[in-house]
Amino acid sequence: MNDVNAKLETRNSKPREARNSKLRVAIFGGSGYGGAELLRILLQHPDAEIALVTANEHAGKGVGEVHKNLYGLTDLTFSNAPEELDTLKDLDCVFLALPHGQAMEIAPQLPSHLKVIDLSGDFRLRNKDVFVEHYGREHTAMHTQSEFIYGLTETNREAIKHARFIANPGCFATATLLGLAPLAANDLITGRVVVDAKTGSSGSGAKPAANTHHPQRSNSFYAYKPFTHQHVPEIEQELRNIGAWVSELVFMTHSLPVSRGIFASIYVETKKEIADGDISPLFADFYSDSFFVRLVKGSPDINWVKTTNFCDVGFAVRGRQLVVFSALDNLVKGAAGQAVQNMNLMFGLCEKTGLMLLGTNP
Repeated sequence: MNDVNAKLETRNSKPREARNSKLRVAIFGGSGYGGAELLRILLQHPDAEIALVTANEHAGKGVGEVHKNLYGLTDLTFSNAPEELDTLKDLDCVFLALPHGQAMEIAPQLPSHLKVIDLSGDFRLRNKDVFVEHYGREHTAMHTQSEFIYGLTETNREAIKHARFIANPGCFATATLLGLAPLAANDLITGRVVVDAKTGSSGSGAKPAANTHHPQRSNSFYAYKPFTHQHVPEIEQELRNIGAWVSELVFMTHSLPVSRGIFASIYVETKKEIADGDISPLFADFYSDSFFVRLVKGSPDINWVKTTNFCDVGFAVRGRQLVVFSALDNLVKGAAGQAVQNMNLMFGLCEKTGLMLLGTNP
């Protein structure tokens, strides 16, 4: 038994209420950008305590030694993933912030009382063949996939409240779905939908590759994965759940020369003319209970949402032609922030708890 297992085992006999009132959470994969944002958010969460954070390549190192923005703010140390997952029975919630393909090996083995939030793409798609086509690997846990709830908080809030397993949405999917959901729910879309989406380099993960290395992206702009991005079937799948969706989706992604942020321009033809003054009330009504969706005049700006859990949405209308603009931080609302938002719902907390993150003034 390794050190992590031994420490957890000594606490197994104590119910949560006898220890303290905070949720005890674990983060698997704490060294990447998603894991780093989970740490940043959860370290300040008033109702959560990080009991375990894993990163095999950094095992034994202090969190602040690896993530310099957290230096001096925590005594947490990275550990190897525990060999025996049943030693996690003292915990309440596990975040899986791992590369695609790893969560499907871990999730089915976790103790049955644990709530699980997966930030990878392993459990987003309900069709096995579609998963293989877009992720390039076999799915080994489709029996567990059927238990996962899609975690787009604003459109699936009630199901998330009662879920044990959450598949956190992709960042592009979040930006696109929040722009299209009110239109799909009101059966206003006809014809082809074109999504022109752009992202910062952090969307490619912390480990550099030839096309994600900073000198390549810092002064560059280019398209990638035309027609084949793995978020396309995810978007189509969820639009069918939200409302009427029979349209063709053309989805193009581009690399922005910035570190973080997603900006999507979503071009839609509506079934009837919508006056400029009618579109904002339509969205306002749909998102009336959604604090983290902000409606803005004209175009949003990624600078307004960086480091926050907000998605800003704006519009332009001409007859039956509508463009919806959405902007969010791909690491927060597009990943870790939305994961914590879902955790809050799953444990009966206020959705905003720990997520009142202020943006920066550029």
